[in-house]
Amino acid sequence: MRFRDVSREQWRAFLAAYLGWMLDGFDFTILTFLLVEIQQAFGVNNASAGALGTATLLFRVVGGIGAGTAADRWGRKRPLMFSILWYSVFAGLGGFSTSYTMLFACRALFGIGMGGVWAAGMPLALEHWPSQLRGLASGLLQGGYPMGFILSSLVYQLGHPFVAKQTDEPWRVMLWLGVLPALIVFWIGRRVSESPVWLARQRSREEGGRRGASAFSLARLFDAGLWSTTLHTSLVMTAFLFLYQAISFWYPTLLGRMGRQTLPFLIAFNAGAVAGNVICGRLSETWLGRRGAASLATLIGISALPIFAFPVATPWMLAGAAIMGAFATGNFGIMPGYLSERFPTAVRAGGAGFAYHVGAALASVAPSLVGAMVDRGLPLERAMSYCILVSGAAVIVSMWLGPETRGRTLTET
Repeated sequence: MRFRDVSREQWRAFLAAYLGWMLDGFDFTILTFLLVEIQQAFGVNNASAGALGTATLLFRVVGGIGAGTAADRWGRKRPLMFSILWYSVFAGLGGFSTSYTMLFACRALFGIGMGGVWAAGMPLALEHWPSQLRGLASGLLQGGYPMGFILSSLVYQLGHPFVAKQTDEPWRVMLWLGVLPALIVFWIGRRVSESPVWLARQRSREEGGRRGASAFSLARLFDAGLWSTTLHTSLVMTAFLFLYQAISFWYPTLLGRMGRQTLPFLIAFNAGAVAGNVICGRLSETWLGRRGAASLATLIGISALPIFAFPVATPWMLAGAAIMGAFATGNFGIMPGYLSERFPTAVRAGGAGFAYHVGAALASVAPSLVGAMVDRGLPLERAMSYCILVSGAAVIVSMWLGPETRGRTLTET
């Protein structure tokens, strides 16, 4: 099976999920460049600045569960479109904030749409694609988020100096750009088809006389045969997302405190992540499987800590950024496929959305925890490193506590 065997319809479904996730990543990560300005504008400390990220991650669970449940009940496409519109609106509204509390509320509500895009978009794409390319497609999809980070890095580096000459509060303009992803909703509505796996299941239900919507998928996640899967995948995602937030949220601030230009390092980090997601996704189709590929990538990534988080010569720090991105965050390349394979069709979007975003909620303490450690006098590089090491170990252990899923079909119920 080769890329040229993928149909236009399958590519369009992939692009809908990819663009939604990439622009989601842009809207979330643009905030990380603006933390110092926001602190100055509202007079808040490091822990409060970190709490803006925590609020988004906590509310992702609402969007992930809500959109996932809706996607199992009414199809994958419409919840994806609604989620993109939702996060675009609240990303832009954040730029109008007149207080820290208002900005906090906007970033929290933004998280609902952020969670919904992943929960509805990933099954839409993967249920279109051939099973032989699922691992690779999984890595490509997850690489959309670091591409969004690269985009926000470029926009900040190139656009912020110009905007700063026009206004005393350039951070507002940067947030207003968050409304632009809403434009892709019109294309999705007209050009992207519904998941064939979901449609086949609906036809099967109708032919069997079971008309109407399926059972409430969230409740089914705690049935006797699924509760252990729901619990385990939620813990896996907690470890993965805590690791990611420990690495990425304060990284632009760390570079600034070292007197480094952020753009080269963030491009190295996120270009590494784009490549690493694809590599890890592809490796997960080999004898390593999902567990082996994720574990190997995580080990290689955290081994780069001395040249990632601590001041060394610039070439070494660039290498550290690339390695950390490619492996300690590239391990996410297995995740869309892995979560899809852990849940049956009837609850696939709801199950994956629940696990991913409950994990995001539990891991949401990472930005605030790092900020609080710094407020207590710990150097930022050490605070980040402690959190990275502990969560990296948790990623490896949690993956091996569950089953290997390579080779499972998505039509299993």
